[in-house]
Amino acid sequence: MTDVDHLRDQIDAVERKAIRTVDLGGRAVVIAVAVLVLLIGLLLPWVHGAGGWEVLLGRVEGKAGMVPRLFAATASGFGVLASMIALATRRWGMTWICALGGWFACVDGVLAIWSRQSSDGSPGIGLVLAEVAMVVIATCWFRTAWSRPDPKVDRNARPAAE
Repeated sequence: MTDVDHLRDQIDAVERKAIRTVDLGGRAVVIAVAVLVLLIGLLLPWVHGAGGWEVLLGRVEGKAGMVPRLFAATASGFGVLASMIALATRRWGMTWICALGGWFACVDGVLAIWSRQSSDGSPGIGLVLAEVAMVVIATCWFRTAWSRPDPKVDRNARPAAE
């Protein structure tokens, strides 16, 4: 193998790695701040003065319905855990997992707020704050996942003259 062939192999390896990773830019800061707001929302009251973490762990028996508990789980899983993994690894696949899972959590959050309003009281400030943070997180991940350029298109190539 010549030096040129070795150099071509190295360039191809770098290209393959670059295609699998995503550059988040300023969105990384927005996502990180939104994850922090979501964590604060999990500490604040959700249901009858009980915090979101208590709803998540099932310590609020009889007071919290299934929908707020599901939102607490999906928001923690997709909003916090998956977002941390995606921010650390910068993989396109994780951006799609965060985007789709985040939107599922957003819909679930709207249902959790609605279920609290239609049953026995108003939702706590933590539940509303967590829902707003999930909408921001899901929007950022969806815009990032959708922005992936087609790796088969050479953007530097000039169109052929007719």
